[in-house]
Amino acid sequence: MTESPTPATPPTSTARAILLTGLVAGLCDGTAAVVNYAAHGGTEPVKIAYYIASALFGRDTAYAGGWPMAVCGILMHFAIAMSWTALFYVVYPRVRKYAGNVVVTAVVYGAFVWVMMNLVLVPLTRTPKGPFNPGRAAIEMGILMLCIGLPVSLMARRHHSPAKT
Repeated sequence: MTESPTPATPPTSTARAILLTGLVAGLCDGTAAVVNYAAHGGTEPVKIAYYIASALFGRDTAYAGGWPMAVCGILMHFAIAMSWTALFYVVYPRVRKYAGNVVVTAVVYGAFVWVMMNLVLVPLTRTPKGPFNPGRAAIEMGILMLCIGLPVSLMARRHHSPAKT
């Protein structure tokens, strides 16, 4: 009696893949945000979390809210990363034939996320607005390409690939 070989890793559910990918992307993006903030002279990285929380609570409430607001901002950051990840996982099977190069896909998706966040979604929130800075925008877009686009496109391609036997 011969047994059929079992795969080395069990199939991953789409929800689990989205969760894992969203956590990786959120962690990469959050780390890049802290590094970028520090590189520009920032000394209190918790202000990044306050800024994110200000989208819902407004500047004064978020920045005066202490650690509860910081935790809220971090949770919001990961919820946003999960949302962009879920969108990619839903769309990917429909555009897979156009997404041959993972790096090109990462660049396009990162740019898409930047445009949607900065030109559509953030303006609808209570987040404090500043003047447009092309250099800062380019850095932020690059971060999204590298930290959201790349892990999401790599992991979605792996998830949606036929199982290796």
